[in-house]
Amino acid sequence: MTSAPRPFDTVLVSIRGEIAVRVLRAAKESGLRGVAVYSDPDTGSLHVENADQAVHLPGTTLADTYLNGDAIIEAARSTGAQAIHPGFGFLSERADFANAVKAAGLIWIGPPADAIDTMGDKISARRSMIESGVPVIPGEEISMGGD
Repeated sequence: MTSAPRPFDTVLVSIRGEIAVRVLRAAKESGLRGVAVYSDPDTGSLHVENADQAVHLPGTTLADTYLNGDAIIEAARSTGAQAIHPGFGFLSERADFANAVKAAGLIWIGPPADAIDTMGDKISARRSMIESGVPVIPGEEISMGGD
């Protein structure tokens, strides 16, 4: 029996630190190449050392580097990465970034953009859970107007 072809062989991890190390390790264990991104202060970081390839993100602020979706997508393109894993924090909570990754023809490893939007708003998240039959702690339903 042959296995199905993988949809991608290289994943860019768009975060830093311990979570990036864990995602890169999991990628390697799955037979995937891992690409890290890093800013100046992270040059010698463990996630950079553990990656098969690393791309420097120029700039001095988080907005210039880890929160710069265009730079992350360009790093994926320049390395041949076909997928982006956002980890958590930074861009993982931005539906517009998930959509931009998909629009760039890359694979988004994370929840769908509409789920990110829903879960990013506490009232929408609570309503969604109730509608799905998930038990929630009793509380007052707050209206934000228009209801």
